Amino acid sequence: MSTDHHHDSHHSGPDPVHSDVAWEKADVSPSTIYIYLIGLAVAVVLSYAVCVFVLRGTTHMAEQSDTPPPPVRQEMGSSYQAMPPEPRLQGVPGHGNDPQADLREKLEQDTRAMKRYEMTDQSSGIAEIPIEDAMKMIVEKGMPGAPPAEPK
Repeated sequence: MSTDHHHDSHHSGPDPVHSDVAWEKADVSPSTIYIYLIGLAVAVVLSYAVCVFVLRGTTHMAEQSDTPPPPVRQEMGSSYQAMPPEPRLQGVPGHGNDPQADLREKLEQDTRAMKRYEMTDQSSGIAEIPIEDAMKMIVEKGMPGAPPAEPK
C-alpha cells in the first residue's frame, strides 16, 4: 500500500476520448420542466372540452330520439311524470313516511301483541297469551292433541 497522498492538482492529461463513450448531462434544465407542465395543462383543458362536447351531444341526441309520453300522462301534469308509479318504496322523495319510524312502530306493535292477554274465541276457549307463558304451559302440560311423552 502506498503512503503517497493523491493530489487533485496533479492532472494526468486530457480526458479520454472514445467514439462509443458519451457523457450524460447531470441536470435537467428548468425550461424543459415548464414546457412539459404547460403541455400537460393544455392537454387537460382540451380533454375537458372534449368531454363537455361529447356529453352535450349525446344528451341532445337522447332527447331527440326519446319517444314522447302518451297524451294521458301529459294531461296529468309534471308532478305525475316526476314520481314513480305506485306502490312507491319507503324513503324515496315524495313518500310521506319515514322508513325508520315505520320499523320502530312495527316492532312496538309486535312486542305489544306478544305480551298481551286477550280472549279471541270465548266459546272454543281460544285466547292470546304472552309467548313466555305459552312456552311454560307447553313444557308443563305438553302439546294439545299429542300423547304425553313417557319417561325413560
